[in-house]
Amino acid sequence: MKHRTYLAQLLAAGIGVTLPLLAMAQTEPIGYVKTVTGEAWVSSAGQRVRAEPGTPVLLGSQLKTQAQASLGVTFKDNTVMSFGPDTELTVDEYLYAPAQGQLKLGTSLLKGSLNYVSGVIARLKPDAVSVKTPTGIIGVRGTQFVAKVEDAQ
Repeated sequence: MKHRTYLAQLLAAGIGVTLPLLAMAQTEPIGYVKTVTGEAWVSSAGQRVRAEPGTPVLLGSQLKTQAQASLGVTFKDNTVMSFGPDTELTVDEYLYAPAQGQLKLGTSLLKGSLNYVSGVIARLKPDAVSVKTPTGIIGVRGTQFVAKVEDAQ
């Protein structure tokens, strides 16, 4: 709600609003937890909830799995991400308006493992999908990949 109030203030003041700001103001889920084994968490807008099937994922959500845990998430465009034990990923950007050509998926994989399977965004606009890691950025050009980020030795 805080973002919607801020958006309303900007509009009332006659200040132009860009599409990324509109996406941030949206509190509509961009995906949902589909599977969970062990302890996993979804943190959104300062609130942390235990992940269970049906838990919403919002823009800016941080997804975490504990040791011996796994988590599966499906996004609105049918992108599927599966996380292994001790994984942390943040959804930084998500735009899914194919009729308007607005497509973007950007995440940050801080640690752990990720199995990514492309959805509509990557099929229609492959260069609109990226996964940042502490040592580089993965640009999605295919339909599936696996990434693992280990602690520095």
